[in-house]
Amino acid sequence: MSPSSSSSSAALNPAVEFDAAIIGKLSQSGPRYTSYPTADRFTSDFGYGNFLEALASLRMRGGRRPLSLYVHIPFCESICYYCACNKIITRDRSKAVTYLSYLKQEITMQGKLFAGMNQIEQLHFGGGTPTYLSDRQMEDLMHHLRANFEFAPDDVGEYSIEIDPRTVSRERVQSLRGQGFNRISLGVQDFDAEVQKAVNRIQPEEETVAIIAAAREAGFRSVSIDLIYGLPKQNLSTMEQTLVKVIAADPDRIALYHYAHMPHLFKPQRRILDADMPDSATKLAMLGLCISTLTAAGYAYIGMDHFAKPDDDLAVAQRQGRLHRNFQGYSTRAEADLIACGVSAISSVGTVYSQNEKTLDAYYELLDEGRLPIARGIKLDTDDLLRRIIIQMLMCNFELSIVSIEQGYPLVFADYFAPELAKLAELAADGLLTLDKDWLTVTPKGRLLIRNICMVFDRHLALAKENAPQPLRYSKTI
Repeated sequence: MSPSSSSSSAALNPAVEFDAAIIGKLSQSGPRYTSYPTADRFTSDFGYGNFLEALASLRMRGGRRPLSLYVHIPFCESICYYCACNKIITRDRSKAVTYLSYLKQEITMQGKLFAGMNQIEQLHFGGGTPTYLSDRQMEDLMHHLRANFEFAPDDVGEYSIEIDPRTVSRERVQSLRGQGFNRISLGVQDFDAEVQKAVNRIQPEEETVAIIAAAREAGFRSVSIDLIYGLPKQNLSTMEQTLVKVIAADPDRIALYHYAHMPHLFKPQRRILDADMPDSATKLAMLGLCISTLTAAGYAYIGMDHFAKPDDDLAVAQRQGRLHRNFQGYSTRAEADLIACGVSAISSVGTVYSQNEKTLDAYYELLDEGRLPIARGIKLDTDDLLRRIIIQMLMCNFELSIVSIEQGYPLVFADYFAPELAKLAELAADGLLTLDKDWLTVTPKGRLLIRNICMVFDRHLALAKENAPQPLRYSKTI
């Protein structure tokens, strides 16, 4: 990126202010709000019938709505010690053959349920490692998807896939583009050799850069890189060197995640030595370095842990008030229902969330019975829908029109949310937000602690804390 383009884009960057003292004071464990209510509030009382009721309600409303489709491929060849995803580590390729036969069965069922209602405008393959599948298997799966769903044209739809650069070649990247993918996300995490060794993910820089070049050559519209700060062996020097290399690679988007070390929940993390972990002060300093370096390079701070070039669709959607947040992170398709296929995948349809079975055996068993493999979920009530809108607005736009909420719901905001306003006043005193009768506005200092602000409106979280001590299952808000 040239100095001129960097300086011209700086005016478009939403301001974000790093305040280590405030972050240190207020950082706590909390949800990431890829949904509200959050997935830990789903119950097994919700089942197949509840999902069909939600779908029937959509049909009664009539009309066509854009649809987002998520496909989960759970397999990986090797374990990355930091990983908290739902994955299956195996080199037995026959497991993928069996899984694909069931996955296609679920896709067929969903395609029939949504026939005539929706057009796919967004597709995302996640994992695990989607490129664990062979080129032929992916070709067959994409053909099956197109046979069961209507897809928007390539210049309209956003069709993305997560890849492990270690598992693909230049030719495979070309093939993925030919199969219909137009956005690609690369797991990198860190370029430092010692850090890679500590997390069991050896990935030479040249290999990653070559795949990015192949994606550009193949005509992918967007290339994204995932990074993690707070990994073992990381320090300010290694982080700075990684950032220099990432900026040189010139991705369109960068996702910068905080490593959540929770070995009590994720067994692979037990292989990470406590002695190798950076302390809290170092992690905060690394975050500050990442923010200042990426914004100076011309990337817009989107929110949470995402950065994008000012002309990227995410940045444009945020400026236009169209940004949305779902189980894949930030999205430009705010109005789309989300259908998720595969083991553990979570759908969002109308006023319900539903999650598939988390184990292959349970997933296969329900499909053998001719039923969607739904294990649990939740139907949102009016209060949930209200709070979901509020949290979405804050997460995506960093502001909330109180007047618009009162116009959309029969309530007086100050009365309905009196306890929340008292808590917000404390955050306002810390400089995280401003509040008047018409607007709640998150300050540049508060944007990094947006999860803390959203937690104020989380009724389920508040009730859970009142009823019993909460197990440590969330990552730190910073």
